[in-house]
Amino acid sequence: SWLIFSDGFRKSPLKRVMKRTGDIVLSSIMLVMLSPMILITAILIKIDSEGPVIFSQARVGQNGKSFNVHKFRSMVTDAEKSSGPVWASEDDDRVTRVGRVIRKLRIDELPQLWNVFRGEMSLVGPRPLMTSYLERYSPEQARRHDVPPGITGWAQINGWRGDTDLAKRIEHDLYYINHWSIWLDIKIIFLTFFNFRF
Repeated sequence: SWLIFSDGFRKSPLKRVMKRTGDIVLSSIMLVMLSPMILITAILIKIDSEGPVIFSQARVGQNGKSFNVHKFRSMVTDAEKSSGPVWASEDDDRVTRVGRVIRKLRIDELPQLWNVFRGEMSLVGPRPLMTSYLERYSPEQARRHDVPPGITGWAQINGWRGDTDLAKRIEHDLYYINHWSIWLDIKIIFLTFFNFRF
């Protein structure tokens, strides 16, 4: 607790403004540059299976506030109707043909650039978890919501993503918050593209 609640977790207003400015600029550029890929992906999803192109789900954001995260739909429609929200397994039969490709290449995450532009997310930060996980947190673990959630993060590039140990993921999230800097964000973005452990 003495570490989690230390001054290292309190970021100055200037740092927060710098991070938000970077998010707006980079998400805008990426949305424009990747618009052909976004359009092609949307068409392929529509051709491959019935249902909406975009999948939205309530997640926990900064300060515990709920928001809808957006992804390209990679599963059959109403995939969670009977099971409820659960992590997808490697050979999940709910995943569509196009879904397997876009999940492997992380293309399914591209609509979250709109979440970043709107200020609900950041390019880098703790991944937003489903709202059902909020009640499982200790007061220390809940500090992961002191910052906006991210498309990619320290936990993800170190192999803690998807259906992995939640405590380990939160441990890495708290490390990121305590050691945040522009250079750490750049490192994480670089490793997201060039390190296939995530």
